[in-house]
Amino acid sequence: MTANAPLWVDAPAKLNLALHVTGRRDDGYHLLDSLVCFAAVGDRIALTPGPLSLSIDGPFAAGLAVDDDNLCLRAARMTGGQAAIRLTKNLPVASGIGGGSADAAAVLRGLARMGHPLPDAPERLGADVPVCIGSRAARMQGVGQIVTPLADLPVLHLVLVNPGIAIPTPQIFAAMTKRDNPPLLPIPTFADAQALIAWLRDTRNDLQAPALSVAPVIGQVLEALDGLGAGFSRMSGSGATCLGIFDSASRAEAAAATLGRKGWWAVPTELASPPDAR
Repeated sequence: MTANAPLWVDAPAKLNLALHVTGRRDDGYHLLDSLVCFAAVGDRIALTPGPLSLSIDGPFAAGLAVDDDNLCLRAARMTGGQAAIRLTKNLPVASGIGGGSADAAAVLRGLARMGHPLPDAPERLGADVPVCIGSRAARMQGVGQIVTPLADLPVLHLVLVNPGIAIPTPQIFAAMTKRDNPPLLPIPTFADAQALIAWLRDTRNDLQAPALSVAPVIGQVLEALDGLGAGFSRMSGSGATCLGIFDSASRAEAAAATLGRKGWWAVPTELASPPDAR
């Protein structure tokens, strides 16, 4: 990288294929057990050596404020790194697919490549940040600090759909009626997408029911995905983005086009390649 050339870092969308809430600590933080993977769509971060600053562009830039509390700036301050940060915001804001956490993790990865080591306890920025640093299939447990990488998942033809609403995560946790739920079963190696779907049917997203109580439109999104042929559908994270798994790329593309005509954000995608292959 030349002196003034930006370093570009991908911030892929984080998908919770399964998300169990297994308890809550005395300090109020919830304990999680989740199968996480990453999509080929996402935000992008550019880092240019210089005084710390942040600019935001992209289709969802209007949903974010450039202020000191922005996770990208907070991540940079944790490392002591200095750079002009440009965030290209391609993902909806507060949508359950890790946008802010993925962006913060991308800043941490980029600054590490520029000589600023990853900080201790990145989960202080958010429960999703540690798993987003790796940006590969993993089991995430505890308050996000326990990340166990998994074998690569099978090829998945995905559609991500957001009905155009932002849901603050604390609002969904506050709406929960039960927080002491069973953890995930052991996660096997999946031979193909059908094996993964069969396993997922015995899992949950414990945030889906409270999210439906806050935003019933999520139910319409899931029904629409199923009606268009998804072999499996589920809300990701705290919502409102939902994912559908289809049996071919062409069917995923057709479904996304149909859902987009409803005025929803809908994109066909697949799993991201491992970070070291990008």
